[in-house]
Amino acid sequence: MDEDLLLAERFEENRTHLRAVAYRMLGSLSEADDAVQEAWLRLSRSGTDGVENLGGWLTTIVARVCLNMLRSRGSRREDSLDVHVPDPVVSVGEPDPEHEALLADSVGLALLVVLQTLTPAERLAFVLHDMFAVPFEDIAPIVERSPAAARQLASRARRRVKGTAPAPETDLVRQREVVEAFLAASRGGDFEALVALLDPEIMLRSDAGASPVTTIIRGARNVARQALSFERLARFARLAMVNGEFGLVTAPRGRPAAVMGFTIIDGRITELNILADPERLDRLDLVFAHD
Repeated sequence: MDEDLLLAERFEENRTHLRAVAYRMLGSLSEADDAVQEAWLRLSRSGTDGVENLGGWLTTIVARVCLNMLRSRGSRREDSLDVHVPDPVVSVGEPDPEHEALLADSVGLALLVVLQTLTPAERLAFVLHDMFAVPFEDIAPIVERSPAAARQLASRARRRVKGTAPAPETDLVRQREVVEAFLAASRGGDFEALVALLDPEIMLRSDAGASPVTTIIRGARNVARQALSFERLARFARLAMVNGEFGLVTAPRGRPAAVMGFTIIDGRITELNILADPERLDRLDLVFAHD
């Protein structure tokens, strides 16, 4: 077999894993694809001479690329008032095998939001070790720390995650019931029914890109009022799987206007993450029949 073709085949065997690592690192599907492509370019230039574990070598390359990308973001999001909702992984209808592989150990939007608050080195250590079981001895050179220091990075990240991203409802039947009830109350303009479905301390994040409606809203009654202000769009909403959990996609003219990710704990919605940025929604390439 041609050596270049063999190398390409070996890379493709690792692509799904590499994309999953990059997505958790970056929270962006397009940037994850860029990081994976960069790993391929480096592999195609250097070959596999001296590489004993190709999967591990490629994971390291992708992690380094992602770390550089996170650092290049600088302090833009931390210092601004902008709300950023990570790219959702959306499936409508039949399960998408590629999406299932990407979310093999389901990572909800709420968790990705918390990961955005970590330093780049903390995020890398947490993702590689806690999500992909990479030893700290392998993580240490990437972050230019000792294994003990890499362990501390992951530990700090773990405390942040556990403190701000409690474990959501995993029963899909219960998830669906709550999301359907939310949709029915929104369509019917039933304010009190909406409030009853929402945790008193609920947080809503809406990322509309450059639009001035990008916002954060807290509290059940405030979020219910916001939901009812878009009552006319509720009839265009449909159930979808958003990062492995039940959510909603609103598509008034066959193109998505918003993707809603729900975090549900003890039968109540504790967090709503809404992506309504037209440019980013277009990149998700979701198309539906017109309602």
